[in-house]
Amino acid sequence: MATQIWGDKETQFFYELSPEKVLSCVDELGFKTTGRAMVLNSMENRVYEIEIYSDSPNPSEHFVITKFYRPGRWSKEQIQDEHDFLLELAESEIPVIAPHVINGESVFLDENSGLFYCLFPKKGGRAPDEMNIDDLEILGRTLARMHTIGASKKAKHRLKITPEVYGRQNLNYLLSSKVIPPYLEGTYKDLVNEVCNLSEPFFNEEKFIRIHGDCHLGNIIRRGDASFHLIDLDDMVMGPEVQDIWLAIPGIDQYAIQDRAILLEAYETMRPFPREQLKLIEPLRTLRFIHFSAWISKRWEDPSFKLHFPQFAEHHYWEIQIQDLRTQLNLIKNALNPEVYY
Repeated sequence: MATQIWGDKETQFFYELSPEKVLSCVDELGFKTTGRAMVLNSMENRVYEIEIYSDSPNPSEHFVITKFYRPGRWSKEQIQDEHDFLLELAESEIPVIAPHVINGESVFLDENSGLFYCLFPKKGGRAPDEMNIDDLEILGRTLARMHTIGASKKAKHRLKITPEVYGRQNLNYLLSSKVIPPYLEGTYKDLVNEVCNLSEPFFNEEKFIRIHGDCHLGNIIRRGDASFHLIDLDDMVMGPEVQDIWLAIPGIDQYAIQDRAILLEAYETMRPFPREQLKLIEPLRTLRFIHFSAWISKRWEDPSFKLHFPQFAEHHYWEIQIQDLRTQLNLIKNALNPEVYY
């Protein structure tokens, strides 16, 4: 099981990745590219839509999606855990987009650049703006089916989403990086440690399963048959099922609570849901805040991050983070109260 949040090697950049290199990597796997490539949106990796020669009448089969993983982030074994999960889900007819398997392999290495990459089929779809009752029920059943497969075996090389890994390790990285203004550093450190200490007893690692890990609405697409496809399992982890539930319905107001109840009722027609995990929603939300700051810090020398997150360099960013952590700490104390039932 992996234990280091940011990988075992120093994260590098994509300077070795030229358009010619991208096309060559696809050609080497037996496809014949036309020379046309389009960059797709991705902050963490580099993803391209590549046109290939094909006799298929299906327009989508004239393209492949090529994904180059950020060097130093994941090992080949960790990427393979993601792919194995996707392939198992696809085999069970759960709506995901699984990678192409070529000569028994789905993870490929370009030895010149040291980049791992893979190919996916092109599948169209759009993220839902909002969900009605039918949508919530469909998504609930889909997540339950995914979790049933996720519980069938372990991802031996993937991280566990715990206060230690996503809280303290990220805190230690932020402190060592000296990105937090000195006058706020002590307060930030104390708040993160209090969040971790309060939450840790409620994380039962023995019951962790393979989960999506980043199942917000941007990673759920609706296709023409009205089904929802779960995409981008790059952040797949071993963790509690509720992580995928709260990210799909992140709100805290009465409407979100009602939507979550509808989703869980449908979920439980397919698989029991451990409702005691609902107490983990606010701890998990807080760990995501901490992880997000560490992610930006880790990638700060990548020019695209300075462009997209200019506020990160301002003191005001950290003042807001501390305000948010204080708010979250109060929510966690209330959620973990033994007299609060779900």
